[in-house]
Amino acid sequence: MEPRNNVTYFILLGLTQNPKEQKVLFVMFLFSYILTVVGNLLIVVTITVSKTLNSPMYFFLACLSFIDLIYSSSISPRLISDLLLGENTISFQSCMIQLFTEHLLGGSEIILLLVMAYDRYVAICKPLHYLVIMRQRMCVVLLLVSCSGGFLHSVIQLSTAYGLPFCGPNVIDHFMCDMHPLLKLACTNTYIIGILVVANGGLICIIFFLLLLVSYGVILHSLKNLSQEGRWKALQTCGSHITVVVCFFVPCIFMYARPAKTFPIDKSLSVFYAIITPMLNPLIYSLRNSELTNAMKRLFRKNYHINW
Repeated sequence: MEPRNNVTYFILLGLTQNPKEQKVLFVMFLFSYILTVVGNLLIVVTITVSKTLNSPMYFFLACLSFIDLIYSSSISPRLISDLLLGENTISFQSCMIQLFTEHLLGGSEIILLLVMAYDRYVAICKPLHYLVIMRQRMCVVLLLVSCSGGFLHSVIQLSTAYGLPFCGPNVIDHFMCDMHPLLKLACTNTYIIGILVVANGGLICIIFFLLLLVSYGVILHSLKNLSQEGRWKALQTCGSHITVVVCFFVPCIFMYARPAKTFPIDKSLSVFYAIITPMLNPLIYSLRNSELTNAMKRLFRKNYHINW
């Protein structure tokens, strides 16, 4: 069904209209995107080629890094291009594609983070059954569940936005297409639709965040049964996961678990969870994980010897 509107493109106001500030932001986001690509690719390649990183935890970490890489790539290149060239228009179809992609990957990451928490729960609380429960087939099924959940969430968001009537104006006070700015432009009463968006976005974020807090609470409580060395290793791993969870969920809950209104701080929060968090995740996981760091060093030494 075709959307009932006469808007064929949108104008993205971006983060600032000041040319000097745009140049500074261009350099900052270009550097951030390069770090995001290099860091996440490094984790994916290291886990893929390393023979020691073959546990389910690293399989899910590689998947998370891949999702972060694609998620950032669906937003950052356009933002960087707009800051450099000043071309701030986006077609209606491109806007819908960006909306679908960001919610597909964001929804998949939310479920994947819960899967990673479940993996740590089994590894720490049921170590003798870990390899039986988290066998390869189960890992693939959990990954497919994550992607399917993200796809379902994204389809609902897309069908909601695509069916909205846009009669003008077509100016989005944001640097990307998202639900709340689009609802603000719709020339119809969006109260009921706004409730649906909150249920499909904010409520899901809150439920999964609470589940994650409970699961890590159970894990941390069970650490008293481990040796000091095992307790320290588990704390390092869980500390990385908890840091990533907080960085991702807190801005998302503020953005989507509220009535469909826009606030000036929305753009800053979007920058944090869409651009900064995918850049920080590789640093958080690699700096606190000696096995991953050592595998990266071996990979570099191997490539160095091959080149020479």
